[in-house]
Amino acid sequence: MAVKQQLRMVAYRTFYRLPARWKRRIVRTFQPTYTIGAVILVRDPGASRILLLRQPPGAGWSLPAGLMDRGERPVQTAARELAEETGIELPLERFRPANPNAVVHTRGQWVDMVFETEVEPSDEFTIDAAEVIEAAWHRLDTLPPLTVSTSQLLAHYGIGPYKDYPEVLTK
Repeated sequence: MAVKQQLRMVAYRTFYRLPARWKRRIVRTFQPTYTIGAVILVRDPGASRILLLRQPPGAGWSLPAGLMDRGERPVQTAARELAEETGIELPLERFRPANPNAVVHTRGQWVDMVFETEVEPSDEFTIDAAEVIEAAWHRLDTLPPLTVSTSQLLAHYGIGPYKDYPEVLTK
């Protein structure tokens, strides 16, 4: 057995003998930390339009989204953020996990938990002016300029300018 392999075996045996609290602390010290958020794909019942937000600084359009609060489930985050950013309040049962449900961004170290729902379109929104400049429905075949991260996320669902370029999904 090689020396490197023997050292590794000793290290693992020692690690597994440590108290659980110490093991957790060691793992948290050496493993990357990820931020978790929820993103909502809100479509009209005919699935021809999607709800997008223009947020400060307003350079591109994005999806309703936000970070999870401590103790909150991802679907609760989705419902809360949709209500906060647009005024659209829906029960949790109206949100379905998208496929894929989790999109991991290794470079930025965050995870988007993506949910889908349908809403009858209306131009009446109660936006949070601190977070949102404008909310509007857009046809899927004529999307406005999107943020890069939104374009990359939508490509996972066959939507947007990168839908035919799967290589951008790896960035």
